[in-house]
Amino acid sequence: MASIHKDFMIDAQPDVVWDAVRDFGAVHQRLNPGFVVDCRLEGTVRILTFHTGVVAREELVDCDDTRRRLAYAIIGGERVRHYNGSVQVFVDGESRSRMTWIVDVLPNEIAPYIAGQMDIAISAMQKNLGR
Repeated sequence: MASIHKDFMIDAQPDVVWDAVRDFGAVHQRLNPGFVVDCRLEGTVRILTFHTGVVAREELVDCDDTRRRLAYAIIGGERVRHYNGSVQVFVDGESRSRMTWIVDVLPNEIAPYIAGQMDIAISAMQKNLGR
């Protein structure tokens, strides 16, 4: 199984970043507009449409306000056999956040594509949330 780890900075208060991350049904408006172009909730599942036209169903696994950590899994995907992701927000200095995003994915061959898409998403988050 491929594990993709991304650590990056956002020039915003951790509480502001976490508030956007934890808003599971508004990722297309609050966290990643432009990368995610549509999102709708069905219970604990969000149906996302990405900038590429790909549609995915992500189920909320855990939302931990104390640790500022959100975990999710893609369910019923055609291109991936397994996809499990987590995002965690940390304090970095007085007014910045460090975010760690980890994705475990199968098959291994799709990992470079997923990593590239994560890089695009990170840029969108930094632009949207940063000062």
